[in-house]
Amino acid sequence: MSLLVLLLTTTVLGCFGVADLESALNFPGRVTGAALIGAAIITFLGAAAVVDHWIWRCFPYSGAVALVGTFVALLSNVLLLVGILKDGDSTVYLAVFCALTAGSVGAVFAVWRTSVVIPAPKRVAATLIVTSMIAVGNFGYQNLYMPSQREADPVIKLITGPPVKSRDGKAFSVPVNITMENHSEVAFYVLGDIFHAMAQRVPLSTKDRLRQQWRDDSAQWPYFEGANPLSRREIHQPGQLVEAQPWMPYGRWIDAGGTFSARMVLQLPMNTPYDQVTFYASASLARKDRMSVEDLKFAGYSWQRGTNTPAWVSKEKEKEWDSLVFRGTIHEGNAIDEHTRDRRTLCVYWRFGTHGADIMEAVTSPHGNASSTEAQFRYGIRDVQTGPVERTLWDIKSRR
Repeated sequence: MSLLVLLLTTTVLGCFGVADLESALNFPGRVTGAALIGAAIITFLGAAAVVDHWIWRCFPYSGAVALVGTFVALLSNVLLLVGILKDGDSTVYLAVFCALTAGSVGAVFAVWRTSVVIPAPKRVAATLIVTSMIAVGNFGYQNLYMPSQREADPVIKLITGPPVKSRDGKAFSVPVNITMENHSEVAFYVLGDIFHAMAQRVPLSTKDRLRQQWRDDSAQWPYFEGANPLSRREIHQPGQLVEAQPWMPYGRWIDAGGTFSARMVLQLPMNTPYDQVTFYASASLARKDRMSVEDLKFAGYSWQRGTNTPAWVSKEKEKEWDSLVFRGTIHEGNAIDEHTRDRRTLCVYWRFGTHGADIMEAVTSPHGNASSTEAQFRYGIRDVQTGPVERTLWDIKSRR
């Protein structure tokens, strides 16, 4: 029984370890793969020692090696079982590791009861164990935990250029330069992006506005699409979406230390009724060291039947919001999660309406949507925004 448990544990740990060492997305995952391979080697040696300890008796310390092997098997199976209970979905792997954990407990007791000879004094062994645990803990904190917890948020910069009149003088354009700068040590996957411009009428009052009018303006602040600044003389009217389009190709990488630049152009007639235009640029990103996305592509429209959009997207129709839907398959950052978790689907919604535009994401599984906390911290999904960048149009309109 002990031999069977050790051989099965060796097989499972070896398979997970090799896969992680070759394909884990981050350094902690690769180190975990190396540790699993090391544990598989120890359990394999433990299996050979079990045979020698009970049958051949050629090596005087085979009992001690067998005890170490069974203990490593127990520790590894318990840790993997705890991980599956916390994050896993597979009942098959849950049953496998429950059986291996129970079998490892039995194997430890079975070998211990054979009066194993410990080759070193217990105090020396205890000192080595404690020192090793402290060293491993310090290494893990400095090199595994801390790098994985470092925040990495790229920066979007938006600068407007001088306006240009058309040849016939009936229209003008405002160039907008957008730059994504990734100063972190982590690459990002572009899930979606949007540039949009909001135009407003802003007439001036000849006298100070009443206090109630200030209150009415501030009451709109909880609603992004309707927020206006408090002003003694400016009378801001609801903004209208005049331009919305992507500014980066979705599905590309923004490498560590890399940049991406785009130049957008807003065109309006010279007799436009608007007094002010406000620019925004945003992007939905995912950390390369947390997940990979396969086959992210356009899936349909929120107003189209058969797109399987969630209820909160369908309800947006009542608020005059429409969405373009993009979907892709998520692959986990390590082999253990890839095998023990149900396959997740990433959904990206490019929302737009008369009062603005933005990007929203959802991670779905067969059991429902993942929480926003899981999407942010587990999969490293980030929303990066810049704006509002405001520009008055009075200087342009005065050229008529």
